[in-house]
Amino acid sequence: MLNSLSVKNLAIIDSLSLEFGPGLCVFTGETGAGKSIIMEALGFALGERAGSDAVRSGAQKAEVEAVFSMDSVPRALRKKHSLSGPSVRLRREIDARGRSRAFIEGNAVPVADLLEFGDSLVDFHGQNEHQTILRPAVQLDMLDSFAGLEAERKALGEAYDALERARAALNSLSMSTEEKERLLDLYRFQLSEIEGAELRPGEDDELEAMLPRFKNAEKLSRLAGESTELLYSGENSAVESAGRAMRLVEELALLDPSLSETARALRSSLSQVEDCARELSHYRDALEADPAALDRMMERQDKIARLKKKYAPGIRELLDFAGTLRGRIDALASTDERRAELEAAVEKARRGLLSLAEELHDRRAAAAGKLAARVLKEIKPLGFPEVKFSVSVEMDEQDPGRTGADSVDFLFSPNPGQPLKPLKAIASGGEMSRVMLGLKTVLAAQDGVSTLVFDEVDAGVGGVVGRMVGEKMKALSRGRQVFCVTHLAQVAAFGDSHFSVSKDAKGQATLVSVEPLDGKARVEEIARMLGGRRDSSRAGLTHASELLAECKSAVHGG
Repeated sequence: MLNSLSVKNLAIIDSLSLEFGPGLCVFTGETGAGKSIIMEALGFALGERAGSDAVRSGAQKAEVEAVFSMDSVPRALRKKHSLSGPSVRLRREIDARGRSRAFIEGNAVPVADLLEFGDSLVDFHGQNEHQTILRPAVQLDMLDSFAGLEAERKALGEAYDALERARAALNSLSMSTEEKERLLDLYRFQLSEIEGAELRPGEDDELEAMLPRFKNAEKLSRLAGESTELLYSGENSAVESAGRAMRLVEELALLDPSLSETARALRSSLSQVEDCARELSHYRDALEADPAALDRMMERQDKIARLKKKYAPGIRELLDFAGTLRGRIDALASTDERRAELEAAVEKARRGLLSLAEELHDRRAAAAGKLAARVLKEIKPLGFPEVKFSVSVEMDEQDPGRTGADSVDFLFSPNPGQPLKPLKAIASGGEMSRVMLGLKTVLAAQDGVSTLVFDEVDAGVGGVVGRMVGEKMKALSRGRQVFCVTHLAQVAAFGDSHFSVSKDAKGQATLVSVEPLDGKARVEEIARMLGGRRDSSRAGLTHASELLAECKSAVHGG
C-alpha cells in the first residue's frame, strides 16, 4: 500500500505532501487542474521516464518520494535491498538538464531497481491503455497472466532460443570459409571491446553524478575556504561576534529574566553556526583537485559513450549484446559438425518447440472460456445487460515464435443481435472503459498487486452507468488500495478518501494544490461535479448529500 507521496518542483507542482490509507481514494477537480500529474508523479517515483521539461520552471531539480508499507513488498525485493521495518522509501530526482538519480531508503540505485518495485507494487491504468488493450500481444499477455502461464512461457522462450541457435549453426555451414572468418573476426573484435571495458550496471550514472564535483574542485575548495574564514577565523568572524553578543545578552538576562529566552536562542544559533563552520572546514579539507583522476573519469565516460553509440543505448543492453555475440561466435565455431547432425538438431528443436506450443495452446484455450466468463460477470452490471464477450485463441502450427503459435483476440458484442467482433472494431470509448475495468478487476485477483491506479477510467460514461462503475471500483478496493482520477460524482461518492485538485495562478507561475475533503467540503465538491458549477444551490447540496448517503448505504448493504 502507498502510505505517502511527496512531490517538489515537478511540472506545475511546487510542493505537495499527501498521506493515503487503504480502500478507494478519489481525485477530483475541474478539467486541466492537474489531477493526472499526481499519478504521473507516482509513476516517476517508480522509474517511469521523464524529460528535463518535467522540472518546474525556475527550479533546479524535481523530486518525488513514495513511501510504501513493507508488507506489500515481495520477499525477493526485501532480500535484494536488505530491507526491514514497517515501510520503504523510494525517491527519484531529475535536474533541469535531464539527469536522473534514484534512491531506495536513501541509497543510490539504478532506475531499473525502481521499475522492479513499480512492477510489483502498482498497476497503472490510464486513458492511453484503452489503445494498448487493442494490441493482440497485450491481449495474449492478459490471457497468460490470468491462466498463470509464466513458467510455460519461459520454457517455450528457452525452446525457441535453442531452435534459433541450432538454425544459426546450420546456416553457418552454407557460408564460405572467407565469410565465416570475416564474421568471426568482427564478432570477436566487438566482444573484446565490450568485455575490455569491464562495464558495471549503473556506472554511467555514477560518473555523471561525480564529474561536476571533480571538475569544480578548485572553485569548491576556494568557496568553502572563504566561507569558513568568514564564519570561524579572527576576532571579527561570525562565530566570534556571535559569541560576544551571546555573553552580553546572558549578562542582560541575569539582570532582566525576560531576556532569558533570547539568550538561549542566541546560544543555540551560535552552536549551529559553529557546526556549519566545522562542516565547511571538513568539506574543504576532503576536496582534492586531482587532474589525473578527472582525466581518467572523463576518458571512462567517453569510452562508455562510444560503446553506447556503436552497439547499444545502455550498459545493461551492452552486456546483453555481449552475450549475444558469444552465442554467435559459438555458432560459427561449430561448423566442424556434420550437416546431418545439425539438421537433426534443428528438427529436434523444432519438434520440441511445437510440442510446447501445442501444450500452451491447450492451456490457453481452456483458460479463454474462464476469462470470458469472469469478464462477463464483471461488466454485465456496468450497463451491458445483453453483452457478449469471448476470447478467441487460434494456433498457426507453421510459425511458432517466442510466445508460442497462438493469436488471441478479444471479441465483443454490446447489443442484442449484434455478432461478436474484435474489440478494436466496435467498442466505443465508454464501452472500452468498462471492459478495461472488468479485465483489471479479474486480473487484479490473479497478480496480487496491492495498489491499482485508474486515470479517468470512466471517460465517456454517463451518470447511471457511472454509479455502476463506482460500485465496481469500491468492490475492487476491498482488501487493496485503489486510486481513481474521475470527473463523475457517481464514482467519487464511493471514495473512502477524497482529494480535490485545483490549479492557481500566482504571478507568472501556475501551481497545483491538493486538499483532502471531508464533511461539508466534500458535499460541496460532489455538488459541483453534479451541477457543473462552483456555487451550488441548496437543492444541489441536498442532492450531493443524498448521493453520498446512498453510496455509503450501498457499500454497507443498507
